[in-house]
Amino acid sequence: MKDTVNRTPEGIKIHMPEDFDGMRKAGKLAAETLDMIGPEIAPGVTTERLNALIEQFVEDNGATSATIGYRGYKHASCISLNHVVCHGIPGPKSLREGDILNIDVTVILDGWYGDTSRMFVAGAPSRKAERLIRVTHDSLMRAIEAIKPGNRFGDIGHAIQSYAESNRCSVVRDFCGHGLGRVFHDTPNVLHYGKPDTGALLRPGMFFTIEPMVNLGKAATKILPDGWTAVTRDRSLSAQFEHSVGVTEDGCEVFTLSPANRFHPFTEAASAA
Repeated sequence: MKDTVNRTPEGIKIHMPEDFDGMRKAGKLAAETLDMIGPEIAPGVTTERLNALIEQFVEDNGATSATIGYRGYKHASCISLNHVVCHGIPGPKSLREGDILNIDVTVILDGWYGDTSRMFVAGAPSRKAERLIRVTHDSLMRAIEAIKPGNRFGDIGHAIQSYAESNRCSVVRDFCGHGLGRVFHDTPNVLHYGKPDTGALLRPGMFFTIEPMVNLGKAATKILPDGWTAVTRDRSLSAQFEHSVGVTEDGCEVFTLSPANRFHPFTEAASAA
């Protein structure tokens, strides 16, 4: 398809107002996918079972999974447990009581990419796991509040870093958010740490993800021999939340809001599911 967008000097795409509709639909489906899977999460359930349900749901809704076939990846989701930071591979291992897990999905609907992840708990979380999840969620919310024309990408990273570190947690440096739209990954890299008033200027029409990974221990990570799974080097718990957003004339629009209000695992709606 012809690329009809403009780019900033940094190479960041500026989308047209009509492009927001495509992102809304793709983002909504990605969020609905995670809304669907939440009630299925419980001790004894395998992550490959959860992945199969996700793959079927995406297909049943007329979309495809962006991760199947991406650089040889074979699954419709990444499912990251406990000390896994990101890119956990679904498999036959059963969830245990108190496990925390991030599920990350990206769908392609009518050529547009919807990308989101959120935290879930199998059973009841430990107090330290609950604190980590709340801090990670709230750091993302503070980042979203920093998105408006005239601010800079450094303001987004600073909002995350300052909040997480003030709560005695660390922000992973090895992975970042990214531009998206009609492609899975695009300029810019959206860092989850930084200094205020630095980086590229935020402009209406920019589409990107924010997906902070926050650890209870140190920030350092390593990749396992499978080439995908990233874990904390000190084996401390890690959590992540991700939204896809678009910069508007006076702020931002979040494309991946949960229609069932289940984005945060400790909301009333999520607890009742």
